[in-house]
Parts: sequence; structure tokens; C-alpha cells
Amino acid sequence: MSERSYLEEISIRNLGIIEQSELELGRGLNVLTGETGAGKTMILTALSLVLGGKSDSSLVRHGSERLIATAQFSVTSDSKEQLDEIGAEVDGSSLIVTRTVNSDGKSKASCGGVTVPAGTLADVTEPLIEIHGQSANSQIVKPARQRELLDRFGGSAISTTLKSYQDIYGQYLELKDRIKAMKASANKRDGEIAELEEFLAAWAKLKAVRNEASTVEDDIKRLSSVEDLRIASSGALGALDSEESGALTLLHSARRFLDAAKGKDSRLEEIAERVAESLFILDDASSDLASYATGLEADPEKLDHLQSRKAELNLFIKRWGGVGSADDELVSLAAKAKSGKESIADLRGGDERIAELEKELAQVKKLLLDAAQSLSAARLSAATSLSTSVTTEIQALAMPHTKFFVEVASPDYASALKESDFTQLGCDEIAMQIQGQVDGPKIGLGKGASGGEMSRIMLGLEVVIAKSHPVGTYIFDEVDAGVGGKAAIEVGKRLHALAQSAQVIVVTHLPQVAAWADTHFVVKKSSDGSVVQSGVAKLGQSERVEEIARMLAGLEESSSAREHAAELLAMRG
Repeated sequence: MSERSYLEEISIRNLGIIEQSELELGRGLNVLTGETGAGKTMILTALSLVLGGKSDSSLVRHGSERLIATAQFSVTSDSKEQLDEIGAEVDGSSLIVTRTVNSDGKSKASCGGVTVPAGTLADVTEPLIEIHGQSANSQIVKPARQRELLDRFGGSAISTTLKSYQDIYGQYLELKDRIKAMKASANKRDGEIAELEEFLAAWAKLKAVRNEASTVEDDIKRLSSVEDLRIASSGALGALDSEESGALTLLHSARRFLDAAKGKDSRLEEIAERVAESLFILDDASSDLASYATGLEADPEKLDHLQSRKAELNLFIKRWGGVGSADDELVSLAAKAKSGKESIADLRGGDERIAELEKELAQVKKLLLDAAQSLSAARLSAATSLSTSVTTEIQALAMPHTKFFVEVASPDYASALKESDFTQLGCDEIAMQIQGQVDGPKIGLGKGASGGEMSRIMLGLEVVIAKSHPVGTYIFDEVDAGVGGKAAIEVGKRLHALAQSAQVIVVTHLPQVAAWADTHFVVKKSSDGSVVQSGVAKLGQSERVEEIARMLAGLEESSSAREHAAELLAMRG
């Protein structure tokens, strides 16, 4: 498989009926099987959490304080730039993402060792994984998602054309805004020119830098309170490090007592772990306090300079800025200064300048029209190819008479187009439809397909699209709904085909699908009457025969089912 991201491992603690499970996933087709209620969907739930999905306290295992879901991804160099922006650490090519949910519903997320909002997890992992279940099927009925899938399939032919269109569209909007602003200010240009010139001179003299206001404020607070800070840090350090009654001394003593009972009671060992963790945290804090106290130094001259600078910045913002924070106002004023000379040139040009820009706008609009037509043509070509390819796929998936169509509706470029016909994504409307029988009506996705059929259409789409624009990992839940027999074997074949260019993870009840796996996991449930636990085991070849035989016969120790299972496994060659 070519170099791309994939999911290496997922670890789960206290989620639903799962007490603790770990899955080391392979690069090809990974299949999860097991009895109904054994917790297979809990594994997908855990993955949804680390991908930034919505948390819910009801997911926490009964009697536990919190659930923890951790995923380890192998990421490509393309992903590292986005990860660097949030400060995430990548160990080699491995990225660790963790999500915890407490029993009170509070949730925390970390990415590469950095605490981040759940929404950031979604942004970071969105290019890595696609999940297809009922919720994903509901997304595909949306025109925006259908346009996105077509553009992905079209590859560079569409992306290059779209980029060219968007560049011209940006120029067009910018020119329109400039002309509009110039016309609005025609009657007050002299006053504005004088004010802009005064502002630019004052800004050049100020020489402000980004975040200077908050930095100056913080330094003033620190230098104004050196003695208070020294007392606070030294006192805290003493309370931690005192040889007789310091917190660290007492914690060391507590740890020695607990270590003496190590291995005698798991509950006490959990407490001991928390004490040890507290000891490490306080020890780090003690070192930081010592370093902080050493670095404190009064500097009256610097304090006077900072207070003068603060007054200078505040006076400038009061004169030229708004009511936002000082740093935000300085950013806005910097942008105003950057475009100030151009604004003055626009104001001085007057009506002649407006006429020049309107002439330029007409030329850009012609270029925009040509670019929009080129984009429509590229999409139309891709739509024809995608329709044919997906139809071939889904007809082999127990939908022999169904045809798939991607319709590209474009405006009449020969007529006078309205302003609203142009958008950031072109002038086309994309509609995916199916035809259930020969000469039957074309019906939009979501209106003429069941949940199981939608899952198979999604599978057909992804198999086709993956050849031109693969995602690192695909996850399918309920892709085999309403399928059996020969069609189930075809589902397995196509998942296997998709796994040649990407990692695929499938939850299935069908032995015909499970037989195509490169890596097979079984989720088992056991109950002692009060506590339900679920474990995940990776199967060897002989164990796979037994599991697939169980799936076939619904019972253990069936020799005929084992023979059938061996036949299914032999299909992979």
C-alpha cells in the first residue's frame, strides 16, 4: 500500500459493557465479529469519541468514574503541518489522540500530548478517517456532500480547475468591494485622505508589535508585585519542601507506607498510584517554584518605561481604534495601515479610478465565466465516469437492476448570468440519483433507497473514489444490512478491493464478509450475573475457521459449518 495514514491501535477503558480492550489493527481489511450485544458497536463509539464526536455520560461503564478512549495513528508528513500549528507531538510517524468522559458528563481531549477542544480533534482527524454508518448515509443526501464526493473523484482535473476558478472569483469579489467602497466615499474623500495620512504617520511613529498590549500589561503586573510574588513563591516552596512538615516530605512518607503493602490489595494500589502521581506533580511544581523565585528581580526603570508605553498604546487606540481588546484593536489598525496607501490612491483617483476598476471588473468577469464553464465541463466528465463505475459496483451488490447517476446542473452560460449564479464552489448544482428499474424514474438518494441499500451505495462510491483520491482509513458499520448469500460475498470482495489502497475496518454479522479479512477480531461477552465484561481477541487461522463456522451455523462444534468456513476462507487465495 502506498504511503498514507492509518489507525495503528485503539485502547478502551470503561466504555459501555467494555471494561478494558485493546486492538492492534492491520493495514488491510480489519473485521470485527461477535454475538449481538457483545460490544462491537462500542468500539466504533470509542473511535467516534477520539474523532471529536459528542460525549455522553451514559457511555461511562456503570460504577466507573470515567471512560478513556485512546487511538494511535500513523500519520503522513502532509498532516504534520496542521499538527504543528496546535503544538501536537508526533513520535516518529505516530500520533496519539485521547478522549476521556467523566460520569458527570465532563469531557477532555488531547492530541499529541496537548489538551485541545473536541472540535480540534474533528479537524485534525477529518482527513484521516471516514466512518460510514446510518449517520454517514444521512450526510450523503446533502448536495454539498455530493459535490464534495464528485470533486474528490475528479482528482486533479477538478481540483486544478476549481483552484483557478476560486482565484478569479476572489479577484472579482475584491474588485466589486473596492468599487462599491469608492462610490460610497466619493463625497467625503478629502476628509478621509487627510485622516488616513494622519493615521499612517502616527502608526509609523508608534511601531507597535503583535500582542504588545497584553505583554506590556503582564510585565507591569509582575514588576509592580515583585515582593508579593517573592513572598508567595517562597512561602509555597517552603510549604512543599520543608524537611519536617513539607507536603513533599509527608507525601514521601505516605508513599513508603503504601509501598510496604504493595501487592496485597488492588484497591489500595489504586490509591497508591494516585499518591505517587501527586508526588510527581508536586515535585515538578517545587522545581518550577524554585526557578521562578530565583528569577524575580525588581527593575524600577523598566517599570517606568512599560507604564509610559502602555499609556502611549492606550492613547493611540482611544484615538484611532474601537472598543475591543487592546491587542485585537492593534491587529485591526495594523490591517488598516497595510492598506492605507492603496486606500489613499483609490480616494485620490476619484471617478477616473472607478472607471478603470469597472473596466478591469468586466475583464475579470469574462475570465470568471470561462473558468466556471471549464469547471462545469470537468465535473460533467467526472460525473459520467463516476456514474458508470458506481453502477457497475452496486449492481454486483444485490442491486442488479439499479443504476446510479450523478447529475450536474449548470446555468445557461450563453445567457446573461445573475450575480447569485456564481459561488465560491462554482455555478453547478450536483445531484446523485438512482434508478431502481429499467425505464423507471430517477429518484434522489435518501428517497428511493433503504438503509441497507444506502450502505451498499456508499461502499460502491468509496471503492470507486478510493482509486483516485484515497482516505487513509474507512470504517463501515451496517454495510451488510439486508444482504446475504452471493451478494454478501460481493460486499466482502469490494471491501477487500478497497483495502488494497487504504485501511478498512468493518463491523459485520456476515461470515461471507468476515472471510475476506486480513485481520480478524472477535468481540466476546461474559457475565457472572452482576458484572458484564467484554474482551476483544485477534484470531489466528484455526480460530477464524471456528468463528466463521459459528457465524454460519449459529452454534458451536458443527463439522459441516467448519467445512463451509474453510471454503469461504479459501476464496481470498
